[in-house]
This record gives sequence, C-alpha cells and structure tokens, in this order.
Amino acid sequence: SLPPVPTQCASLPPPLSLCHRLCYAVGHFLNDLCASLWFTYLLLYIHAVLGFSSAGAGALLLVGQLADALSTPIIGLEADHGPACGCCGRRKTWHLVGTVCVALSFPFIFNPALGRTPATPEWAQLVYFLPFVVIFQFGWAATQISHLSLIPELASSQQEKVELTAFRYAFTVVANITVFAVAWLLFHFQGLDPASASSLGEQDIPLFRSLALIVVGIGTLFSIIFHVGTREPERVGQRLEAGNEDQEPLVERVGGPEQRLDWKHWLQELSFYHVACLYMCTRLIVNLSQTYIVMYITYTLNLPKNYVAIVPLVMYVSGFLSSFCMKPVNQWVGRNMTYFLGLVLILAFAYWVCFFRIEKDIFGAAVLLGSGSATILVTSLSMTADLIGDNTQSAAFVYGAMSFTDKLANGLGVITIQNLHPCRSQICCPQCGPFYHVAMVTVTGGVAIVALVALGATLIWPIKIRRGK
Repeated sequence: SLPPVPTQCASLPPPLSLCHRLCYAVGHFLNDLCASLWFTYLLLYIHAVLGFSSAGAGALLLVGQLADALSTPIIGLEADHGPACGCCGRRKTWHLVGTVCVALSFPFIFNPALGRTPATPEWAQLVYFLPFVVIFQFGWAATQISHLSLIPELASSQQEKVELTAFRYAFTVVANITVFAVAWLLFHFQGLDPASASSLGEQDIPLFRSLALIVVGIGTLFSIIFHVGTREPERVGQRLEAGNEDQEPLVERVGGPEQRLDWKHWLQELSFYHVACLYMCTRLIVNLSQTYIVMYITYTLNLPKNYVAIVPLVMYVSGFLSSFCMKPVNQWVGRNMTYFLGLVLILAFAYWVCFFRIEKDIFGAAVLLGSGSATILVTSLSMTADLIGDNTQSAAFVYGAMSFTDKLANGLGVITIQNLHPCRSQICCPQCGPFYHVAMVTVTGGVAIVALVALGATLIWPIKIRRGK
C-alpha cells in the first residue's frame, strides 16, 4: 500500500527571488546550445558537409536518440533515490556528471574522424562517431532530467511552476538564438571570401568545428553559474504545494487520504500515459521541425546557405517573445486552451507550407512555427509538473519516462524519414525538394493533429490521479 502523506503542514517557503530563478533557468543552457546544433545541423552537416548517405546520417542520429531514451528512466530512478555527492544534492550531482560528459564529447561530433581521408569508408567513420554520440546523449539526459526534476521542489505554487518553466524555456530560446546568431556571423565572415561557395560542402568543416567549440565554452560557463547560484532543497518532497485562487489545477486527485506515488505506482496511472502522449507529440513537433526546416530551406526552397541560420533565428526570436506571455495566458484560459492555441499556430504554419510556395514569406511562416512551438512546449512541461504535484520524490522518474517516449519517437521518426528518402546517393537528386516539402508538412501538421486528438481526449477522460485504489 502507498505510504500516506503527513498531515502536518509545514509553512510554505517564500517565492524564489528573480536572481535564484535566473540561476536555475541557465542550468540547462549547455544542453540547449548543444541540442540546437544536434537537431538543426547534425543531418545537414553529416549529409551535405561530410558526404554521408541519408541513411547513414539518419542512423547516427537514431543511435543518439536511443542512447538518450535508454538513459533517461535509469537516470531518473538514480536521481530520485541515489546518493548525493559532497555538498551537492542528488539532482545537482547528476547535473554535474551530465555537464562533464556533454562538454568533453560534443566537440568531437562536429569534427571529422581523426585520420579521415577521401578513401575512408562511411561505416568506419560511423563507428568512430558512435562512442562520442553515446557519451554526449547520456550526459544530455542526466542534465535534462536532474534539471527538470528540480522544478516541483523549488516551486511553491502552480504559477511558480509555470514561471520557472517559462524562464527555463526563455533561456532555451536564448540558447537557440545564440547558436543561430553565431552561425550567421560565421557564414557572413566566410562569405566575405570571394572564393567561398554558396552551397554547403567540405569547405564548411572549420565553420561547424568553430561553432561547436564556441557553444560548449559558453554553455559550460552558464552551468557553473547554475551550480553556484542554485541550492537544492535538503529533503525531497517536504514542500506542500500552495493553493491557487486564480487557477484550477490541471490534475484532479481522487481517492482517500493524500498519498505519495513512487515509480511503480506511476506505471499504474492512466493519466501518466496521457500526459506522456501529449509531451511526446510536443517534442516531435519541436525537434523534427527544427531538424527538417534547414533541409527544407536548402533542398526545397533552394535558398542561400546563410538562410539555414537566419530562418531558425527568426523562429526562436518569436518563440522567445511569446514565452513571456505564458503566465498571463495560462491564468486567463488555463493549460488546455493555451496548448490548443499553440497547436492552432502550428497547423497554420503547416497549411501555409503545404499549399503555398513560401520563399518570400518564409520569415512569416517561421514566426508562426516559433511561437506555436514555444507555446506547446512550455505548456506541456507545466502539465507534467502539475501531474507530479507534491510527489517530488519521484519527479526525476516521471521526467525520465516522458523523455524516454520523446527520444524514442524522435529517433524512430528521423530514421523512418531518412529511409524513405528518394535519393540513395550522397548527392541529392531533383526529388529531394518535394520530399522535404512533404516531410515538413507531416512533422508539423500531421503530428499536431495527433496532439489535438490527445488534448481533446481530456474532455472525455479528464486527467486524474487515483490513489489508494
């Protein structure tokens, strides 16, 4: 049977100061910088710069996503129940381990294999990259899960959870803006050389190497700020969630006396799988659109190569601005309606791409995609925090399980698209343009429809936690 929650109420701590919120929010900055490079440029770099086949490029990304997916539940359990290190709590210990793994492995991914020659076979280069990809994804998962699982512990109310999530996502957007701004500057200075090519090729290897080293350096600095400025609560699960007068909680709790859930009981909760489905769809839209927007720009719209930095930059600037509206919108219309509004923006983007040639309107479409992605991502994370509630002792497991579905679905999605690629050679054929056009519509509009069905299901089967039954 489940252990009952103590009925004695501890006094609620004061809300976090702005400084502490900012210190917490930058703790995922290194991950966000590397994820932006990983999802936006890995396929483009491996395929167009190093000359891998589309299947080989997709296989490398799939291995990374599988390593991440398998790591997240294990790390979640360890972060909930494992020992702490020194003055760090359990969460911050795993965050530190992840930061070291990411910082040491990621630069090798955007650097050609040592000893590589034109005669080096593709399979040998893939084998060289695999250990670095696995270490990077393990570290990325450790940092992500430990950082997310701090939200229910640090926040003292529903709205503070939304604010922390919004601050966190705001820095995610800042990280993406940083990557694309640095990439644009590197492309710009490269373009000053009259001998530089207008299309991507091996001449761009130093550019991507420099970009990877710059983002790792910046991200490591912000990780240090997080560890210095964020204090993990000593005892997990002691903070009771504050009541909120202006918003009903997303999750309705049904049953007898208030009881806490551990990982085994989460697996018996239907709402656990419902929220996981919404989170998975959200991540599919955000990550796959980020991956294929540059392929769409390059091979469908045939825009100059500096657009692979400019268009994502516009997306994330619009997402950054929209993230500041999350708190008032959530207060006015609630979680579900906010998520619905984000899906409307995503569907509007998919309609625009599907039925119109948008070379001249690419920036308007980018604003829709960026704003919609920011809205559904912040809201889905808030839904997950609501689901956890005061069960903070198992928060890392919940976030790890959510991330497992996300990473597995993303990896399978990418390898499926890459294996459907009409061009089996290393040089794209005329069919590449229409192919990436269909892929872009599918990963936004198609997945958004699935998410809309899952959201609508909450009207029939409300998200409830049934304890002690």
